[in-house]
Amino acid sequence: MAKNIQGPGSLPSTGFVRLPLIIGNPKAKPPIPAVIPVSNSSWWNGVASGIYPKPVKLGPRTTAWRVEDILKLIEKLGGQAASA
Repeated sequence: MAKNIQGPGSLPSTGFVRLPLIIGNPKAKPPIPAVIPVSNSSWWNGVASGIYPKPVKLGPRTTAWRVEDILKLIEKLGGQAASA
């Protein structure tokens, strides 16, 4: 089992994550906190424009993102916020 980097509800250190683990899902039981707090449509617009990483299709109805790509995105966004 992959270790979490920040505690319960956070990203594992390796592997794949589905969209609710990235943008959160307050309606889930228990609620899933957002790692990157954007809406579903904003996320997909960002993927289409190249701001966010491209997904990996794991099956005909299963889309996920590499944890490494999401962690790089978080570092990039954190660096932009620090320089602003």
